[in-house]
Amino acid sequence: MPIPGPDHEFEAALGRAIELVDAPDLRLPVVFASPHSGCSYPASFIASSPLDLSALRKSEDCYVDELFADVTELGAPMVRALLPRAYLDVNREPYELDPDMFDGPLPPFVNSSSARVAAGLGTVARIVATRREIYRHKLTFADVEHRLAEFYRPYHRALRMMINRARDKFGFCVLVDCHSMPSSGLPLDADSSPQRVDVVLGDRSGLSCHPLITDVIDESLRSMGYRVLRNNPYAGGFTTQHYGDPANGVHTVQIEINRALYMDEATLQRRAGFAKLRADLRMGAQALADAALEAARALRYQRLSAE
Repeated sequence: MPIPGPDHEFEAALGRAIELVDAPDLRLPVVFASPHSGCSYPASFIASSPLDLSALRKSEDCYVDELFADVTELGAPMVRALLPRAYLDVNREPYELDPDMFDGPLPPFVNSSSARVAAGLGTVARIVATRREIYRHKLTFADVEHRLAEFYRPYHRALRMMINRARDKFGFCVLVDCHSMPSSGLPLDADSSPQRVDVVLGDRSGLSCHPLITDVIDESLRSMGYRVLRNNPYAGGFTTQHYGDPANGVHTVQIEINRALYMDEATLQRRAGFAKLRADLRMGAQALADAALEAARALRYQRLSAE
């Protein structure tokens, strides 16, 4: 688990780096997270980059937090990032870092060999989604520690708080990690027809949640006409792997939504289909919650008998 920061770190981050959108009445054992929709860019970060703001924003999961915003009315909380993914990626290990980005040696505990680091997309990314370099100059390790304290640790503290609260009340929690994906470069639909893939569900090939969870989301979206794939090409990131613990009553699934469904990927403007997709995701969230409550016994923490 990431080490929770001091209380003052968490309190300072609320409203600046993260937002905890609580449900008026906690009625559902589901928590939603939007780690990559943040669009509040620190001026110092923009100044450190040769890229303009429009180029930096290409890494965002634009408007994903808005697409899922109705879940709080249903009775489920949402944890959303306010600072952007290009600044720090909270869906990574805390220290997935590229040594070539820094002005001195990194501590030995740093993970510099992950596939994400090799791709330029570590905790502190080297490139944006269009593969352009983010920084003019080398960074210091102190830069990383500052970003972890102001953003990463408070985000994960909020997420763990909401998970624990739901599990304490219902005996289990379903965490839905919400993302968007570019429309280009996706695999064909499951029947190999040249149709657009609308949604990819990632449950680490069944390891991060009870199969009921993925099945219900899949079936609900398909019934509304969406084309859904599982674990290809996105099987789940750090959040899915780190929090998914079905044996202890925490079921985590990642959902990736094709951006072409709701936005113009060049201009980042919402498309006419935005409202319909938002309404459909609300219905999907309700279907998931209803099914989870009905199957609560199977989803709860499986206590071992002392006999």
